Amino acid sequence: MKSTLALLLLIFLGSVLLQLALPWWSVVLLCLAGGAWWRVSAGEAFLAGLLGAGLSWWLPAAWLNTHGAGLLAARLATLLPLGGQPWLLVAISGLLLGLVGGLAALSGALLRRAIKPAVVPANQSARNLG
Repeated sequence: MKSTLALLLLIFLGSVLLQLALPWWSVVLLCLAGGAWWRVSAGEAFLAGLLGAGLSWWLPAAWLNTHGAGLLAARLATLLPLGGQPWLLVAISGLLLGLVGGLAALSGALLRRAIKPAVVPANQSARNLG
């Protein structure tokens, strides 16, 4: 759990910094590398990527929506089938980047497992791994 929280913070802070200078999809590379490098399970990597990347997008969008950019978000929400609700646009955009980050971190964890599988102790057979 401690390493999952550390990965979440790494993805969150790295995503915030990367989005200042690079396009939004640079978060995917960070989540993929973090999931491959950090030793967490696949589910923990997905959760860390989901929350880290999603919050790095959602928190600034929510702050901007309440501090002046709400008119732009409302206009954009009328173009999409969201009924003109700017908060729904903020929530959906954060969820989308969260899913992208989670899937990238999951892919990184599974890539690490495929490249370097876990070592099986000599006293256990392959049948007992289940």
